[in-house]
Amino acid sequence: MARATSPRRKTLTTIAAWSVALIIFFPVLWMILTSFKTEASAVASPPELLGADWTLENYADVWSRSDYPRFFWNSVVISLGSTLLGLAIAIPAAWAMAFVPGRRTKDLLMWMLSTKMMPAVAVMIPLYLLFLQLGLIDTRIGLVLALMLMNLPIIVWMLYTYFKEIPGEILEAARMDGAGLIKEILYVLTPIALPGIASTLLLNVILAWNEAFWTIVLTTTKAAPLSAFIASFSAPQGLFYAKLSAASTMAIAPILILGWFSQKQLVRGLTFGAVK
Repeated sequence: MARATSPRRKTLTTIAAWSVALIIFFPVLWMILTSFKTEASAVASPPELLGADWTLENYADVWSRSDYPRFFWNSVVISLGSTLLGLAIAIPAAWAMAFVPGRRTKDLLMWMLSTKMMPAVAVMIPLYLLFLQLGLIDTRIGLVLALMLMNLPIIVWMLYTYFKEIPGEILEAARMDGAGLIKEILYVLTPIALPGIASTLLLNVILAWNEAFWTIVLTTTKAAPLSAFIASFSAPQGLFYAKLSAASTMAIAPILILGWFSQKQLVRGLTFGAVK
């Protein structure tokens, strides 16, 4: 009986998985298709697909109207900078919590995670005034610091989870061989936990790349990333859906490509320590 139902169950599971994947991906697919339509076809009701007017003018218009390479470079610097700075702080913190835990370690971890549940608008005014006093408004450094602070709890939690799966005896053996704290972290812990660190890096680059609230609040023109680039196509005359879709497609394309080519490393990192 089990042999008879196993293929059916596998087929149903596959169909269910593909159905969920298509539902999740459909908005992105529709946005990409809309970016190739004329404005009239983009707002047509009922929606047009086969009979739509297709064009590349939206991409040409978006490219000519804006300095896309500058927005792109800002996104790269801000997302990578905030993630690498966060890793530099989180790796020693996660090491201490995983291998030298105190009585309040779990409480501290829960408190850090609880800060992610706080609405961003609750700290918008104090953070904006602080950055204004420090001269960090509309600067890459300001956004790197802001996004690092926003994502630091997630980075620490992920690294703590990975480090807890590493046997402490390995680090003890390194200490007995004369390794100091820095060498222990750099040459013993980091290579072992590299899949977990890589997946943490990738996920937080994606989070920083997609951040819209703080990038719009803390920037105007100079340090504006691609999220602000998308917002610039909302005009007082109304929304131009085709051009907005083209701008959005240009903004998400780099991170989609990165996710596609790094999916094996990402999955390997997310399942790190799951099977011993």
